[in-house]
Amino acid sequence: MSDKISKYEGNTYPYLWGRLFDNDFFGFNQSNMPAVNIKETKKEFKLEISAPGFDKQDFDVQVNKNMLTVSATSETSSEEKGDDEKVLRREFSTATFSRSFTLPDNVDTEKITAKEKNGVLHVSLPKKEDAKEKVVKRIEIK
Repeated sequence: MSDKISKYEGNTYPYLWGRLFDNDFFGFNQSNMPAVNIKETKKEFKLEISAPGFDKQDFDVQVNKNMLTVSATSETSSEEKGDDEKVLRREFSTATFSRSFTLPDNVDTEKITAKEKNGVLHVSLPKKEDAKEKVVKRIEIK
């Protein structure tokens, strides 16, 4: 496993993001994995997983301790028949993936939500209240 900390210096969790983008520790090849965008706001982290061809019911999102696992399976089949109803060609298509992410300690795992829209799975990972960035308070000197 390669450490990419210097590449992600500006991030709050450089090691985590380095592992997410170079995520081959489960033996998966990135070329057959869906593309993932990771965003951070003051209140939450957001994952956007591009998975065209998958529908809402195809996805499974699970959290176990500090590990988020997103998987999906889609099966389709089509048949072409001739006039006498003999099968001339049958094609099956199965698409599947599973991707796991190590979550930072400040994610409130009880409030994680997910929704699918136009082939993109949006996962919201809210931060714990006590972990949100505090506004700088100026102390008056007397």
